[in-house]
Amino acid sequence: MTRGEAQSPWRTLGSRRVYENPWISVREDRVIRPDGEPGIYGVVDYKNIAVGVLPIEDDHVYLVGQYRYPLERYSWEIPEGGCPEGEDPLHAAQRELKEETGFEATRWRRLGETYLSNSVANEYGVWFLATGLIPGERQPEGTEVLGVRRVLFEEALEMALDGRITDALSILAITNYAVRRSGGEDVAAG
Repeated sequence: MTRGEAQSPWRTLGSRRVYENPWISVREDRVIRPDGEPGIYGVVDYKNIAVGVLPIEDDHVYLVGQYRYPLERYSWEIPEGGCPEGEDPLHAAQRELKEETGFEATRWRRLGETYLSNSVANEYGVWFLATGLIPGERQPEGTEVLGVRRVLFEEALEMALDGRITDALSILAITNYAVRRSGGEDVAAG
């Protein structure tokens, strides 16, 4: 790490919370910018970790579709949700898979992690591979009206690459798995 990577070029003079709900809080910081000029910086603090699950069975993946209110459009995604502070992300991923698809998995593998929009938010996400799927009954939350599709993995990859899947965590999970698989890595969950 170089010296410039370790030190922040920003100086925070003060901070105030401008909004809060059970999932996020928004704050506005008074700052001195890297160019020495005063400014403000808005930051969205996420209270949950985003978790995603790539459920794979016989070279097929299960996708979940739902209307996304902020986007005003329907979105096909991997099963995903929030992991509250104090909960293990794997446990949250297992819960989300069961709620959204009805499946439980006998094998799990953590495949990656990311910050989803690090210019304005601290939302951290992790994704898991789930295999050895056992069907069961879905248990969606009251805010979810979900469709479930089983598609060939190659179709899911095409969807991620051609814009039919636009959810960041889904694109990361699908392309990460594809790269690992094409590189000869044994990506079976373990």
